[in-house]
Amino acid sequence: MTNPPIAFVIAGSEATGGAGIQVDLKTFQQLGVYGVGALSCIVSFDPNNGWGHRFHPVDPEIIAEQFEAALATHSVENMNTAKVGMLGTPATIDIVAAKLGERTWKNVVLDPVLICKGQEPGAALDTDNALREKILPLATVVTPNVFESQTLSGMEHIETVADLEEAAKRIGEHVPYVLAKGGVELPGAEAVDVLWDGHEITRFTAPKVGEQRVSGAGCTVAAALTAELAKGTEITEAVAAAKALVTRGIEHRVSANTPFDTVWQGA
Repeated sequence: MTNPPIAFVIAGSEATGGAGIQVDLKTFQQLGVYGVGALSCIVSFDPNNGWGHRFHPVDPEIIAEQFEAALATHSVENMNTAKVGMLGTPATIDIVAAKLGERTWKNVVLDPVLICKGQEPGAALDTDNALREKILPLATVVTPNVFESQTLSGMEHIETVADLEEAAKRIGEHVPYVLAKGGVELPGAEAVDVLWDGHEITRFTAPKVGEQRVSGAGCTVAAALTAELAKGTEITEAVAAAKALVTRGIEHRVSANTPFDTVWQGA
């Protein structure tokens, strides 16, 4: 009998293996955490149409059934950490907020995927608003990229690390911890992420590995942070471990027929 740390994730499926729940479970496993998950949606890239998104939400009743099974399997004492990834529709957000609220979580890591390419603009805005209203208040940690940080903070632009830090502080008015990810989006030779804990900013830096975004980097950081928190790691150390894992995964990225490379969590 073994009793590894356990973490729960609600996220979308991405069939190429480069994002979504596929990344979450691979990252959990790499860090010694037993992954339990529920699917919120299925995203299938279209190789015959520029690898555009084909987005299919999972019925809310089926999401509820997945939560019921997962939460009945593991007690609150054994599974008190959750990650929320892509949800995609207001109906999905409603059911996920309700089901998350049925138990007490020590840690809820929100990777605030605000836009799914292929969604209608109005639908995307409705989803953004629902996410802010119903999921953000449940989070203990939120992990926005530059675009998401700008959107959630209400800032007009984020062009420097100082801007990113200001965005993290503004978002931090609504959630205890904010890990705002600069990645390759900000100028300079370093990929800089910042953690706001309500009192001070901590910077995490690593040399950029090229200037192109790598699919799955954001998912990997949030999943690694979730895994470390599930193991009882303190937040600053957990962020440092997540940063190290994703940096190595980008260095050993996986190439395929897609127009983008993907992070290799096993590196």
